[in-house]
Amino acid sequence: MPPAPPLRILIADDNPVVRASLAALLVTQDDLQVAAEATDGRSALHLTRSHRPDVVLLDVRMPGVDGISALPHLVQLAPVLMLTYSRESEIVRESLLLGAAGYLVHGEFTPDQLITAVRDAHEGRASFSSTPSDILLASLRTSSQPQRVVAQSSLQDHNQVVYGLSSREVEIMDLIASGMNNQQIAATCFISEKTVKNHINRIFAKLHSTTRSEAIARWLGTARPGVAGHG
Repeated sequence: MPPAPPLRILIADDNPVVRASLAALLVTQDDLQVAAEATDGRSALHLTRSHRPDVVLLDVRMPGVDGISALPHLVQLAPVLMLTYSRESEIVRESLLLGAAGYLVHGEFTPDQLITAVRDAHEGRASFSSTPSDILLASLRTSSQPQRVVAQSSLQDHNQVVYGLSSREVEIMDLIASGMNNQQIAATCFISEKTVKNHINRIFAKLHSTTRSEAIARWLGTARPGVAGHG
């Protein structure tokens, strides 16, 4: 069987030094190839349409059309991995809401981690460096009914004691309740999907639940006695 063709990457960044560094790193891998380089969001969209890359590496701040403005159009054509110096929480959240496949901040990842993130983006797996990961976790824990943060914290403490969950299991159960799937939880917690599944199996056993919806209902205190969840 002939080897699979290399993944074709488009680099969108207005800094020529950054583009050159990224290109030099990517071409060291036999399964990666730089298809094109763009200097702003407008050229990124044009080149993505013409070259059809497998993954787009997108900076946030660029002259003219910036990365955030181009993002919703680019994600319809290819997975987009944000690769930027921008670490503001609003930008991280907006990027993810607009469909970014992940968010890496320069200085927070190694070359090997970047290469893995590119491959993961093509496979539909999300990747985050430390700052966006922390922002995402903080956002998930405060975005739903923020006026009840104290009550929710008390509920979590109560549940942890009642159900005997570890701190990691509490963290994962919070992410389940927020609507994350296993892949997203794995990326957020920097663990494998297999490890996530193992944690979930233990959580479900402790919560006497067989489904996500039933576990969430018990965790949030909305389960009705004698009524099992579905889905």
